[in-house]
Amino acid sequence: MADTQHRLEGKFWEELKSSPFVMLGLQGVDDALTRPMTAQIDNGTIYFFAAHSEELVKGLQRSDRAVSTFASKGHTFFASIHGKLALSNDREVIERLWNPMIAAWYKEGKDDPNLALLRFDAGSADVWEGDAGSTLKAAAIRLLGRDPGKQHQDEHRAEIAL
Repeated sequence: MADTQHRLEGKFWEELKSSPFVMLGLQGVDDALTRPMTAQIDNGTIYFFAAHSEELVKGLQRSDRAVSTFASKGHTFFASIHGKLALSNDREVIERLWNPMIAAWYKEGKDDPNLALLRFDAGSADVWEGDAGSTLKAAAIRLLGRDPGKQHQDEHRAEIAL
């Protein structure tokens, strides 16, 4: 089990770096509606650039409990991530993560008064691996009249601490 958790944690970070697009929301705010955001990964911490005028940022006054969902580029890896979201505005992090794609959203660049840097302190993630091989194996077992059950699930799913 520990080997599976370690393997899937590594795969989680690899997949998120490869395709950093997630749905992010606050629990207890707007019925936990999520919105698409681009994750910026810096030394194992997830950041998001946002705007102070966005409902997500305004919602931080009511709750900091965040939930994020992720599906990899090839739809072979999925995660439900839970943690705390906070305004950071750490200038060093902004400098490190700033790029032309982010700059396009802020008229005054890094000094735009609407710029908000959010730090997502992810506590845990429920991750699922769904490659074609594992799905076909489970289907074959099912066709033989058996339930692939817990063993199949244990090899391709884990609750990981982040």
